[in-house]
Amino acid sequence: MIKRYFLFSALLVVLFSPFCLVAEEYKFDLSEIEKKPYHIGGYLEFRPVLFGLDRDASLYKLKFFKRDEGKTIEEYNGKLQIEGSYEKGIARLFVRTNFDLTYSYLGWEHNEPQRMIYEGYLSLKPTPSLSFKFGKQILLWGKGYAFNPVAFVSRGKDPDDPELALEGFIAASADYIKSFNGPLKTLSITPVILPVYEHINDDFGKVNKLNFAGKLYLLLYDTDIDLIAMTAGSRTSRVGMDFSKNITTNLEIHGEFAFINNQRKKVIDSLGKISESKFDAKNYLLGIRYLTASDTTFIFEYYRNGTGFSHLEMKDYFTFIDKGYDLFLSKRNESLLKKAASVTQGNYGRPNPMKDYLYLRVTQKEPFNILYFTPAITTIMNLNDKTLSLSPELLYTGFTNWEFRLKGTALVGQRETEFGEKQNDYRLELRVRFYF
Repeated sequence: MIKRYFLFSALLVVLFSPFCLVAEEYKFDLSEIEKKPYHIGGYLEFRPVLFGLDRDASLYKLKFFKRDEGKTIEEYNGKLQIEGSYEKGIARLFVRTNFDLTYSYLGWEHNEPQRMIYEGYLSLKPTPSLSFKFGKQILLWGKGYAFNPVAFVSRGKDPDDPELALEGFIAASADYIKSFNGPLKTLSITPVILPVYEHINDDFGKVNKLNFAGKLYLLLYDTDIDLIAMTAGSRTSRVGMDFSKNITTNLEIHGEFAFINNQRKKVIDSLGKISESKFDAKNYLLGIRYLTASDTTFIFEYYRNGTGFSHLEMKDYFTFIDKGYDLFLSKRNESLLKKAASVTQGNYGRPNPMKDYLYLRVTQKEPFNILYFTPAITTIMNLNDKTLSLSPELLYTGFTNWEFRLKGTALVGQRETEFGEKQNDYRLELRVRFYF
């Protein structure tokens, strides 16, 4: 079955154009290097995926209790991402669109029209030190690679693939930059206004609210430092800071800290009793990035999720799902499973819902002098229940404008643990991209 979906053939035509060296006067054409006021580009992607199901896992029971999908399921994903910009004077218009199409056991699905524009904003730069942005934009705050505790006004990354483009929020922002001589070399201030109303950022939090956030950036003693805050509105108020510093030319350290006021957490016990608590949460991250002389890159991060669940709280959640599944099998009663589903979305079902994680990614550029080839391996370990995901991958970019990535993920864990109760035991995917 893997062969059926993941073997492919590629035809390559190489065009060779001879260069003629003519000893005559060189004519310089300014139009050849003149910057164009517009830009357009993007990529087309095809990504088939094979999932190996764990039929004994709690999350499999919760999702497939009415279905029998066998041992594996397939999924076919298509993506078209196009971005373009136009500049004139102090103004720049930028748009990035993302069209997703998926075929799975549920049939055909695509992203909603309002979610197809990932970014779309007008920026104005009246002076070299002052700029404004209005529209849908991505504010990439934080220095972490896989996790960003201080990303208060952006969507969370997927730690399994943190380099994927994110969808932005509609906001108004400004940037003021000032340079100095001395230990403080650069200072910048970034205020942000983010409205949340019906059909406008309504997945950010409570509607009919106007949210204010800001970032103060300092380049102090060759250390990047951000001080970040967001006032209460659609979400509770929070403050944070991050830093990044190159210790040597090939060793960088970074960290983030966030303090969140009045965080709410909804917990279900093994009997199905739901309780909600309110507390002040502390999230933080510490990481390093190291590049060896042989072009091996190590990214290592520790992430503390103060808003997460304990091992016991997750065990109770999985136990309740199992009770609901047993009730469904014996009496065809779905009530307990529906109750479990009600506390899953955005709660127990969010990525990395527990408290302590280690992240390690190792990439090797062109091993054995194989040009355009980069293998990598990524692991995410849950320190609370001692489970992990392991993802080896092979990336090849040897054909002009083409990218091929083969990636597998294995989940390792016992029953009543985060990775042990996922609906899949493993995943295998092939990503083919054509850039234009």
